[in-house]
Amino acid sequence: MVAVAGRVVVVTGGRRGLGAALVDEVLARGADKVYSTARSAYADERPRVVTVPLEVRSEESVAALAGIAADAEIVFNNAGVLHPAPLLTGAVEQMAETFDVNVFGPLRVARAFAPVLAANGGGALVNMHSVLSWLAGAGAYGASKAAAWSLTNSLRLELAPQHTHVVGVHAGFIDTDMVSALERSKAKPADVAARIVDGLEAGDVEVLADDVSATVKAALSGPVAHLAFPAA
Repeated sequence: MVAVAGRVVVVTGGRRGLGAALVDEVLARGADKVYSTARSAYADERPRVVTVPLEVRSEESVAALAGIAADAEIVFNNAGVLHPAPLLTGAVEQMAETFDVNVFGPLRVARAFAPVLAANGGGALVNMHSVLSWLAGAGAYGASKAAAWSLTNSLRLELAPQHTHVVGVHAGFIDTDMVSALERSKAKPADVAARIVDGLEAGDVEVLADDVSATVKAALSGPVAHLAFPAA
């Protein structure tokens, strides 16, 4: 189990949406310090929050963050991008960006922070996936989240010898700017953040942050044809 109270935490993509809710949640649970990142510099007046610009597509930017946050004990890999275009007709450049941000971005962060976490006692790495990791029909975004799920499961094994606890999070639609144009039922960011941190502190290796994720996970043993994202 990894308690948040008294810990130093990193939240990528912490300026808004679920990332901002995670920053709020860990502060409420007594985190000693939170490094919160965004692609561009921004201000947060709370004394326990340190804002850092981060481009997860850049190894240099990620390495700079790891140098600044050398006291980190818990890392939330939350930064992501959504380009929903179909695989056959969408721009290949956007698909490449999707994988660079959603798959290689978390991997860059994990590689940079692995020695930091080891030096600070092991700690935890929490990676954000999606219910669309398991459902066809979400284009490159769903494919990238499926890859991220696999990445997390392998990182769990590779980081176990240094006692770093690895958590994978699956969630459906969350009421954030990223999916504001979609007319679907959405969870509140604060509710999802609370369930994520609950799972982390309980020692879970996987968090199903809402009912839709639990339902889809239960269907994985069924026919693959049933694992499709329904049209709006």
